[in-house]
Amino acid sequence: MHSRPPRVLFPETLIGPLLNLLFPPRCVVCHRVGTWLCPECVNRLPRLFGPVCQCCGVPIPYGTLCASCQESPLRLEGIRTVAPFRGPVRAAIHYLKYRHARELADPLGELMARYWQQNPLPAEVIVPVPLHPSRLRQRGYNQAALLAWALSRRVGLPVDEDALYRVRATASQMRLPAADRRRNVEDAFRCADDRMRGRRVLLVDDVCTTGATLEACADALREGGACQVWALTLARTVNK
Repeated sequence: MHSRPPRVLFPETLIGPLLNLLFPPRCVVCHRVGTWLCPECVNRLPRLFGPVCQCCGVPIPYGTLCASCQESPLRLEGIRTVAPFRGPVRAAIHYLKYRHARELADPLGELMARYWQQNPLPAEVIVPVPLHPSRLRQRGYNQAALLAWALSRRVGLPVDEDALYRVRATASQMRLPAADRRRNVEDAFRCADDRMRGRRVLLVDDVCTTGATLEACADALREGGACQVWALTLARTVNK
């Protein structure tokens, strides 16, 4: 389960190469033809620097917990994020998810690996946040799984793409008010079996907004026996 490549469905496997042939990729930052994200621009992408809340990972000016987590901590060990969800990072994620630019997962996974190497988390296995089967069929691949495998190749942690599954389709979290996001994903995930029992899990996703989806996944993993659940996302919404 740990050595196979990320799951990609047919016939969507043909769409990306066909689009690249008809419309050659351009770097989402500098627009250079030939790649979705050139190495020079990877190094220039914004990062989240400075102190962050040790629970939810939002930037804070001082202390260890943000005001929200002091009042009501998230139901997982912690969330960490590489970059703010704006500008070229937002554009790259949009192309990865909606323009079949699966090649972007590799340089974006490199960013996540660099973060991990500087800020390692106590995890044994990577579990990507799953898509509902209907969404997976529509898109053809799970962008979180592509990022998870790109991270795995660089940091040496195994990926288990089948440990967690989504039991019901949910509305896009990005389109919902913050107050509705937890209710939207409540009980939406299940563990496949007890393979995560006693293990320290790293959840991987592309974007974190309120952390509600990651919390719902963490709840399911804990019900399946996981002893710790951390999360690493490529980007998150932050106050400017």
